[in-house]
Amino acid sequence: MAVGLQGTMGPDARETSSYRPDVARSPGDAVTVEGVTDDGPMDPFFGDPMDPAAALGDEDVAEPLAATEREEVLSDLEDLEVFEALLTPNGFRGIVIDCEDCREPHYFSWDLMRGNLRHLLDAGETRVHEPAFSPDPSHYVSWEYARGYADGVLASVDEGQH
Repeated sequence: MAVGLQGTMGPDARETSSYRPDVARSPGDAVTVEGVTDDGPMDPFFGDPMDPAAALGDEDVAEPLAATEREEVLSDLEDLEVFEALLTPNGFRGIVIDCEDCREPHYFSWDLMRGNLRHLLDAGETRVHEPAFSPDPSHYVSWEYARGYADGVLASVDEGQH
């Protein structure tokens, strides 16, 4: 999903989001996300000493994301912001992703997708997913469609400026 600036990076090069040229980072810059809240569902057993999952232990602790993976997720968050701004006025409610595990399409509202990407940044893995309840597929677009739409809008704006 992530797309960054393509090409070679020199020692003084700055990388920018594909849709946010005002956000620039050097390849070695530390990146943090401040003021981020977990938008995911609450664990119904949080703090419960009788939590049935407690016996499973913490053997499945995910490895933290590598620096490049982290940059890609941050870029995805920036892109998602642009997609939402451009597509919501046209009646689109979010993103559809074809799940490789269950071979089903998964429908994510803009907020849920943002929460999942933030969780990926924090935990190093995606959440367990369940299909949405009776989504209307016509209200969701693929990541590729959203990217193409955003590229087209930006190209038309650029043509209008030249």
